[in-house]
Amino acid sequence: MSTSQNKKSYPRLLADIGGTNARFALEVMPSKIDNVEVLACQDYNTVVDAAKTYLSKVGNPVVRFGAFAIANPVLGDWVQMTNHHWAFSIETTRQALNLESLILINDFTAQAYAITKMPLSELMQVGGSSCEVYAPKAVLGPGTGLGVSGLIPCNECGYTALAGEGGHVSFAPFDDTEIMIWQYAKKKYGHVSAERFLSGAGLVLIYEALANREGIKHSKMTPELISEQALSGNSPLCRLTLDIFCAMLGTVSSNLALTLGARGGVYLCGGIIPRFIDYFKTSPFRIRFENKGRFDAYLAAIPVYVVLAKYPGISGAAVALENHLKDYSLKEVKGEK
Repeated sequence: MSTSQNKKSYPRLLADIGGTNARFALEVMPSKIDNVEVLACQDYNTVVDAAKTYLSKVGNPVVRFGAFAIANPVLGDWVQMTNHHWAFSIETTRQALNLESLILINDFTAQAYAITKMPLSELMQVGGSSCEVYAPKAVLGPGTGLGVSGLIPCNECGYTALAGEGGHVSFAPFDDTEIMIWQYAKKKYGHVSAERFLSGAGLVLIYEALANREGIKHSKMTPELISEQALSGNSPLCRLTLDIFCAMLGTVSSNLALTLGARGGVYLCGGIIPRFIDYFKTSPFRIRFENKGRFDAYLAAIPVYVVLAKYPGISGAAVALENHLKDYSLKEVKGEK
């Protein structure tokens, strides 16, 4: 893409769409993102309605290119969200928004791409030593669901981000208490994925299982209330719930680190952990992360970083869109388009 064409490609429409909120922004020049707005998904019938509302709020600029990160597999033109009712065609959405090009990527693929550009000031290290250069990186994080990705070194583009659905792997309990919690969830849902526990709803599910074991009649709980009562010391049951949640996250994180050989570090994203960041530093997470028998030392060396950036999904969508446009331009030059 020539310099003049590149200038005309801005602003670019970016979005990070989760099961609860859709975050929109404009990239007004390379790596400069402005006008971030968070819209509640439930307030809009379609993704087009939400996008048009956003564009109206920022003065309806002329936009040619867009990239949406979405909490969902992207397997073709048709997208049916897992944790929300929106379902749509990518091509129809592109036409409805008058875009020349619109790409959709998995939200944690976007989170992974964001890490390739993230300053150290937006990362908090929890244990480990230092990253190995040019080694794979693991990316995961609990939120409305459990997102999982990874970054694989690539000579041509630095890193390639994986698009997977690792949050839906079968959960493996670690001890007798987790076996009990797993049995409670299996009776309720059948298949028990890692996401069943490592998400906002999962925190509530762990609490319910523990309360059921103790014969405690539990009132309607929320993730926020459980965290608040756990940290204030008002509820030992809530504290135990939070401890188990972090321990489970440690197991799942170390499993991913071993699978990918993530000597480049493990990066924890999502909106849940930053809510109790001081507790998390000394929670059971790191002990469980390193508890892998013959591979204790291997994992002890791997640093874990909590991502503190406010909108990493949007930044990652910008990286993916830039890569897409470079590839598109290269194909034009080679006459492959």
